[in-house]
Amino acid sequence: MNNYNLSPDEIKYQQALKRVKRIKGFYSHLVVYVVINVMLLIVNYKNSSEGWRWEMFVTPLFWGIGVLAHALSVFLPTILMGKDWEERKIKELMEKERQNKWE
Repeated sequence: MNNYNLSPDEIKYQQALKRVKRIKGFYSHLVVYVVINVMLLIVNYKNSSEGWRWEMFVTPLFWGIGVLAHALSVFLPTILMGKDWEERKIKELMEKERQNKWE
């Protein structure tokens, strides 16, 4: 999408919308992770005559690492670089693109 014709408020709205979608995607991933893994653990425990076994936790462990990576990709840039970093970077790149377009 070409952002040249958008007002600053519209650009901020588009950025906020994109961020909200990323956060929503993370929370959806988290809910699916919890629901599926609770069900898997219950089924595995009920079908096991030996009680809890370490193999039951392999899927939740590795999937949990994936959920953690997803969380870091969504929330860490804001924590490390501040809220305004993304806006400043977008303006900088748009200005460079605008200058290159006219050269």
